[in-house]
Amino acid sequence: MKKFLFLSFYLFFSLAHARELTLDECVDKALKNHPDIKKLSLNVAKSKSYVDIAKADYLPQINLGVEYNPINTFVMPQNGQFNTIEDDSWKVSASLNQKIYDFQKTTSTIKAYEKEQNRADFTLEDAKALLIYKVKNYYNLALLQTKALDIIEKDIHAKEELYKQALALVKEGLKTEADASSILSALYIAQDSLAVTQADLNKAFSTLSLYMGEKIDAGTTLKESTPPKEQNGEALAQDILAKNFSLKSSQEEIQRDALLYKAAKAANYGSIDAVASYAYQDTLNEYDTSLVGVMLSIPIYSGGRISAQSQQAKISKEMAKESYNAQKLLLKEETANLLIDLERYRHTKKAKEALIESAMATRKIVEARYKEGLSTYIEVLDAASVHLYAEFGLLEAKFAINNTINRLEYLQGELK
Repeated sequence: MKKFLFLSFYLFFSLAHARELTLDECVDKALKNHPDIKKLSLNVAKSKSYVDIAKADYLPQINLGVEYNPINTFVMPQNGQFNTIEDDSWKVSASLNQKIYDFQKTTSTIKAYEKEQNRADFTLEDAKALLIYKVKNYYNLALLQTKALDIIEKDIHAKEELYKQALALVKEGLKTEADASSILSALYIAQDSLAVTQADLNKAFSTLSLYMGEKIDAGTTLKESTPPKEQNGEALAQDILAKNFSLKSSQEEIQRDALLYKAAKAANYGSIDAVASYAYQDTLNEYDTSLVGVMLSIPIYSGGRISAQSQQAKISKEMAKESYNAQKLLLKEETANLLIDLERYRHTKKAKEALIESAMATRKIVEARYKEGLSTYIEVLDAASVHLYAEFGLLEAKFAINNTINRLEYLQGELK
């Protein structure tokens, strides 16, 4: 009695403190806590610094130098002879270098790193969309297992009642022991199925907890989200090609490599710089020097380095183009297959819904006939099996539809 009261109190306490978990809450916490998102956010900041570094080449470069020598030997001619004098010396100097024109090498480099920054942004957005897709799938999996538990528990309850009826009919001599034993075996199988489904639910919750960065309490209920609206397949395919983050990232990569190739070619022509310097020096005598002018620097021979760098940049540009084309082809293929699967799952869903109605009607009739001794336990178990198959089939069809739509939304760049 005490044990029963304790269990009742425990169940009441658990239900009273059970909280409802929504998909939006899971997504928000995963985006906030997942290390991949944090890492890629840092990568975006890192790519921004490369843009700042490239822009620095168009700003004045100012250097200040100070030199002091406590012992310095000076050689001076005197009366046809060379005499040495040891004394200290020091020098203070400042120089300024301002790039005037470098045949768009710096401009192209800056634009290339801006494209790289855009690519990093799209990579981050793609990672967010992928994480949302995974969270949705595990949430739907947990929801599927929760509903499966309800179905199995109802099936167990029905088999328990059927077993009691079989025992009563055996006592009256209307049925044999085989009836009761077979129904009891089916009951044990259902109880085992319940344990397996509960374990699968716990695994789904465990993985979802890892994505969210916090533990999901036992007894947590899941709120079912609103079913998505159906979209035109052709329009959806075009939308995916226009909005896919991975494809956008590849487009930015092509433009980045094209600009880097342009910058590499411009290195062949050198640069024109404005230079200015001032130095004050005390070496036996005190004097200062100053310089203001323009300097033209043209690379005549670099051992083939510049040519090789240009060739390397050109190859990278062509590789980026082919990578984009291959990625676009795979995206089209996956989208087409997903739309075909989605149509098939929707037909399956309708078929399972119709099957559930007929299986339920058949099961009720067969169980009623069994009570009257007009049907066998085999017919009863077969009817229950068909009904259970239809219930699970409908759940799996809905799960497959949701997962397919989630994948299409990920490819479409949805961040919700």
